[in-house]
Amino acid sequence: MNDKFALVISVILSLTCWMVFLLRSRRLSEARNRLELKFKEHGQELQTTNGKLLEANESMVRLNRRLGAAGEDLLSVLDLLKNGVAMTDPEGRITFLSLSALRLFDPTEEEALGRRWEQLFPFREEDKAELKAISSLPPAQRSKYPVRVEARGGRQYWMEVEAQDDPRDGRCKIFFFNDISEVYDLRHLLDQKAKFHDLIGECTAMKMVYKQIHDVARMETTVLIEGETGTGKELAARAIHYSSPRKNKPFIAVNCAGLTESLLASQLFGHKRGSFTGAVADHVGLFEAANGGTILLDEIGDIPMSVQNSLLRVLQEKEITRLGESTPRKIDVRVIAATHRDLNKAVAEDGFRQDLLYRIRVGQIRLPALRQRPEDLPLLVAWFLGQLRETSGKPLRDVSSETMKALLQYAWPGNVRELKSAIECAVIHCQGEVIQPGDLPSNVLGGARLSQPTNDDEKRRILEALGCAGGNRAAAARNLGIGRTTLYRRMKELEIA
Repeated sequence: MNDKFALVISVILSLTCWMVFLLRSRRLSEARNRLELKFKEHGQELQTTNGKLLEANESMVRLNRRLGAAGEDLLSVLDLLKNGVAMTDPEGRITFLSLSALRLFDPTEEEALGRRWEQLFPFREEDKAELKAISSLPPAQRSKYPVRVEARGGRQYWMEVEAQDDPRDGRCKIFFFNDISEVYDLRHLLDQKAKFHDLIGECTAMKMVYKQIHDVARMETTVLIEGETGTGKELAARAIHYSSPRKNKPFIAVNCAGLTESLLASQLFGHKRGSFTGAVADHVGLFEAANGGTILLDEIGDIPMSVQNSLLRVLQEKEITRLGESTPRKIDVRVIAATHRDLNKAVAEDGFRQDLLYRIRVGQIRLPALRQRPEDLPLLVAWFLGQLRETSGKPLRDVSSETMKALLQYAWPGNVRELKSAIECAVIHCQGEVIQPGDLPSNVLGGARLSQPTNDDEKRRILEALGCAGGNRAAAARNLGIGRTTLYRRMKELEIA
């Protein structure tokens, strides 16, 4: 009995253990299934994440390629620009130098990178000090600074240097080098090719004038220079004199307009003491003073008829007689005459001797009006601007395109003299480096191109100038770009009181 009970108990225990084992196995299987499911889920997540990482990496590669291409494009653009560019770190060491800057300064890239800009840039010490001072100013107060650079091989450049802060780090600087050698080359061109003595222009008409001056300068003939007021008749006469064998002898210019008959005769031929009231001493005339050289009789068309007679004798006999004397004096003077008048018309109206005209018109030069050679106007503006830049001390660089357009549209009745006066006025009013239209005189800014100024137009201009000058005729003449005697004569002709 006991044995049977023990057997039953043993069987029950065995069954219980088996059931516990089965239950644990089932639980382990379920746990394993759950783990496998989680591993599967995590694997899918990892696969998705890995795909996203691969996609992000490909995007970064494409972006880096685009950034690299953009950087190369930017460097290519900087290298193509004529302006050189240099970048520095906060200590002033060069971190980048464009090809244009390398060409200007002529170092190798290895020589440039890592060096301080003061050691690399081949500027004078005073220029370096000025650039350093400019760099330390607030950006709004900085200005471009002109310097001269002598590169290897002796070639010289003129450039403007501009210092700006690096937008990524204000302690770093970016230097821009603008090669303005062409501006100085233009001035050299004016000196060498487009300038003949003090006459400026390279149009066909002016080249013909230069040739005529060169041809007549070698001869001893009289010359008549014709042209409107302000075209440079006296400059042409001086060019003839200084191109001739008489260049080391006196050159005397006399304006014959506005002088009375007796005064003009006394000025030209001289007088003896007591020959008229006020003649308290002997006076040497301009012909005698110019002996061996050249005399310019400007505005010869205004000479009175009696003086014309004496002048004809001077040209024929090469001698003058002072007022109050009877003995003639031999002279050796070359005569150049100039006029704005139509002397043929004056001869027809009995206002000028025909034989005198023949005598003075052996050589003839006609100066073109400024409106007839507009292509020379930019050259003249550059020349006057260069002169005024030096005398005024203003940092003037150029005139704006709108200003040049206004200058080209104006008729310039006062010609080159009026243009010079207009540029002087603009320089006075200009507050920046570039002359703007508003800096020009009002008559130039508001003027329209005319094929030939009429008397009404000229009368209006003279009245406006007199009004602006408060009736001061000398100031009005300066504003108009003409001489006072010309102004008086035109006022008389136009019946302006």
